[in-house]
Amino acid sequence: MPSFPDFKVPEAGQTTQITEGVYWLRMPLPFDLNHINLYMLEDTDGWYIVDTGLGGKTTQKHWQTVFDSTLNDKPVKGIILTHMHPDHIGQAGNLNEKWRAPIYISRGEYFGARSLSGPSNGASRWSDEVYYRQAGVDEASISKALEAESGFGDFVSPFPRSYRRLKQGSTLTINGSEWRVLVGSGHSPEHVCLFNETLNLFISGDQILPQITPNISVYSTEPEGNPLDDYLSTLPQFFDLPEDVLTLPAHNLPFLGLHKRVKYMQDHHAEKLHRLMQASQTAKNAVELLPAIFKRKLNGSQLMFALGECIAHVNYLIAAGDIERTLKEGCYYYQATREAPADEDTDMEPQLIQPV
Repeated sequence: MPSFPDFKVPEAGQTTQITEGVYWLRMPLPFDLNHINLYMLEDTDGWYIVDTGLGGKTTQKHWQTVFDSTLNDKPVKGIILTHMHPDHIGQAGNLNEKWRAPIYISRGEYFGARSLSGPSNGASRWSDEVYYRQAGVDEASISKALEAESGFGDFVSPFPRSYRRLKQGSTLTINGSEWRVLVGSGHSPEHVCLFNETLNLFISGDQILPQITPNISVYSTEPEGNPLDDYLSTLPQFFDLPEDVLTLPAHNLPFLGLHKRVKYMQDHHAEKLHRLMQASQTAKNAVELLPAIFKRKLNGSQLMFALGECIAHVNYLIAAGDIERTLKEGCYYYQATREAPADEDTDMEPQLIQPV
């Protein structure tokens, strides 16, 4: 388990100093995960913001409180975005307009954000319906899911029309020291993390979290994708960072123990893959496979997130040749191509999950 230094958790609109020139702040989220951690980096002539929180007046008001109390008459000169999810980019447009400050983001995340935050221009959603049917979701639940999915646009201010590209190995010099970019994948296309060797700090975004695991899912936008392979392939680079680096995540608390946490992530997904191999000794669809990897009962949006995670793991096993997929009456069924050994001990007892 990671350990947690004794920093004061900042209230919304307040900051906690991590070290000279590095500040931690939090913004509320209206979800089960009720907060996001953001960071501010002080330069000699201004500030860089790392991630922005959701769009909307509540977060905008908290940002103004931070600006009034923290900037010391220096402007915001750059907005660094780790990845395209709404809780990270929601205020990027507003802040970009307010300060005329450029956004710094990877190419994949920029164009993903532009695509998903923009209008559909009348495109139909038949591919979404097919995705859910192929997973084994019933028609009533499909209708509810389509009604509930309003898209990124409701949570994101108009996204900037230009950006400055961050890519693997590029650096930002802030207050005389370098922040090196490490790019992860799987949770999002080209997730930016930042490492400062001088300060021994690592801003991990959602790529590595201390108490929860980042969502690795297949969505209807790329139903044949293999994001778990992307995630696992980009994890080992983080073992190259110092063992005692202080990691600043997007959720939960700043922590020590990065190497142990990376190893946990590897083991966590290996365990899920193993359980799916066990469960698919007889052919099952994705909904029927959910109890193998999720102990709790899932409802509504939780079910849809879980479904995406399940399909991500199944697609990984298909690519490895460990599972075969067969289409029957519009639904995919998955069956293992080899026997999986049983567990001696388990704390993940399967339970029946009904679509809602």
